[in-house]
Amino acid sequence: MKTKVKMSEFFLELFSEEVPAKLQINARKNLFDNFKNFFEKNEVDIKGQIKVFSTPNRLVLHIDKIAKNIIKKSEEIRGPSTKATDQALEGFVRSNKIKKSLVYKKNTEKGDFYFYKSPSKKISTIDLIKENIPDILKKISWNKSMKWGNNDLYWGRPLKSILTVFDGKKIEYGFYHLKSSNSSYIDKDFEEKTKIFNNFKSYNSYFKSLGIIIDHDKRKSFIKNKLTKLSSKKNLKINLNEKLLEEITNIVEKPKILLCEFDKKFLGVPEEIIITTMQNHQKYFPTFDKKEKITNNFFVVTDVKDQGGFVKLGNERVVEARLSDAEFFWKRNKSNNLVKQVLKLKDINYFKGLGSYFDKVQRMRKLSAFISDELLISKEKMEIASSVCKVDLMSDLVGEFPELQGVMGGYFADAQGFDKDISLAISEHYLPIGMEGRAPKKPYSIALSLSDKIDSLTGFFGINLKPSSSKDPYALRRMAISLIRLIIENNINIKIRDLINYSCMIYKEQGFEFDTKSINNELCQFIFERLKNYMKEKDIRHDIIESLTFAVTIDDLLKTFKKSLVLNKNIKKDYGINAIAIYKRCLNITNNETNKEGEINSSPDPGLFKNDFEKNLYKKINDIRKYFSSVGREENYLESLKTLSSAKLHVDNFFDNVVVNDDDPIIKKNRLELLKMLCKSFENYFNFSKIET
Repeated sequence: MKTKVKMSEFFLELFSEEVPAKLQINARKNLFDNFKNFFEKNEVDIKGQIKVFSTPNRLVLHIDKIAKNIIKKSEEIRGPSTKATDQALEGFVRSNKIKKSLVYKKNTEKGDFYFYKSPSKKISTIDLIKENIPDILKKISWNKSMKWGNNDLYWGRPLKSILTVFDGKKIEYGFYHLKSSNSSYIDKDFEEKTKIFNNFKSYNSYFKSLGIIIDHDKRKSFIKNKLTKLSSKKNLKINLNEKLLEEITNIVEKPKILLCEFDKKFLGVPEEIIITTMQNHQKYFPTFDKKEKITNNFFVVTDVKDQGGFVKLGNERVVEARLSDAEFFWKRNKSNNLVKQVLKLKDINYFKGLGSYFDKVQRMRKLSAFISDELLISKEKMEIASSVCKVDLMSDLVGEFPELQGVMGGYFADAQGFDKDISLAISEHYLPIGMEGRAPKKPYSIALSLSDKIDSLTGFFGINLKPSSSKDPYALRRMAISLIRLIIENNINIKIRDLINYSCMIYKEQGFEFDTKSINNELCQFIFERLKNYMKEKDIRHDIIESLTFAVTIDDLLKTFKKSLVLNKNIKKDYGINAIAIYKRCLNITNNETNKEGEINSSPDPGLFKNDFEKNLYKKINDIRKYFSSVGREENYLESLKTLSSAKLHVDNFFDNVVVNDDDPIIKKNRLELLKMLCKSFENYFNFSKIET
């Protein structure tokens, strides 16, 4: 009969000064992983869940059903060889703390050895935890940590107390200068107030009665629901920024929502400034009307009850002060002529070894003009957009709100009457930012963004500041992903090698000595690797990705991605399965015979065919070749896959009725060349050799 395992509760709280939001997230993961790994390693039975929570001051771990005891099974422990010295045997006896009479000999595949069979034993989980918990806590890693007073402990913020309870009993142990107990501080501001807790339920209920939500996920849901309900009640729309919501959840413990407002006159300031002020600087939630226009209302999530309205008033004053400065800068900056400021870019260094921002915009001007020919757009507009796109870096507003560079340039251009295409291109030329966010869709925006990224990538590779395996201080990987997104998501056929070569030439015209061939090879390979990462993000199978060849891919980036996407979607359908099976069957035969016969070409002689099955297959291969020579840029990749699959009947008939290894070596070689011809025709679509079936 199976013994019923007695279950207990384990509960830990680490109380400290307020830990920043990002450090909390990392600490929660560390605490969870460390305890999970420890319990698994020691075979501690857990029927419930390991849960980790945090507030700004509290890091909590709770397991509701954990075995009270661990039964260590009997284990046969191998000792030294029977041929070993007596000292070796004595050492084995001492290390296992046993009597010599318990040791026995046993024959194994590797010879005769001494063995000892340890008895099964019961270990108390509470004792196991007490002995090991200091080491488990030491393994918590902090991206930033503090050491305070004369203490040796490094922690995210000064650690004040440790509460540890198992099965209603406190576990006492030392952790640096602290002693664990079953009590905790109940008021973060008045640390003389403490309370004893013997289980998580009473702990959670007590803080809930104070309005403190210990579970960060529940706290997040509470904030989200309150914001949604309040905005709906006030006929406002709120775009819940997930990153901001996560951060606010981790900086409050008893959230209260306040609806505040600022003077409507500030709505004349570009809305990106208002949104940035709210979200990035003040951690507030801006609101919008039904037409998606920003309003003068905003939500504040606070940790204190606003009885006298002073918290609301204080937040409104802070916002108005910041917006007042922004309004002043906006009025002053928008009237500064962009064209007249271009020469001032000579005084701003772009990067050591790559010249000034004036040098950069001159390179971009030529690159974007080159790209404009490819996209069939106005070269003149592109040259204007390129020339002034970096001028906003000298504005007060970008100095105050650096995250709005480009965006403010677009507003300045619009205010000064520039063409709408030019203004939008300036505004969007930093986009997209890696895998995140939207990519520009308008041709002028695409061209300007491409020229900016190609110039930067070429330059950094030119001065040998390529990313290493672990470091990428200039975010070149993200920039390459952005480049790939611009091409793929806008359906653009453009040759990257030509862009890089032209970029190198422009650098040389400015006096920079770059090794064009080396840069082209290394940068193309770098972009190719980023393409593979992009495809992984799109859930394309790894074997399809690994089938890509760098030489073919980089200048047909869009084509390669589309083919891979179609193959990925249809690989398990009949025509996908058939195409791969046909190719692999023929390839295996030709590869095996190549080793015996030497190189096999793909030009069979129709005059040597002995039967209709060879002739029919030859005709089918030629039909496939004609199809691929006629499709051009507008190829339907699904139709291409079906065209390859349609050869199945001809291939099956060929193998069912024709002996490839004919006694006549000339006939045999001709048939192998026919199969090689088929493989080459299939490779117009894809190299299927690495595809797993």
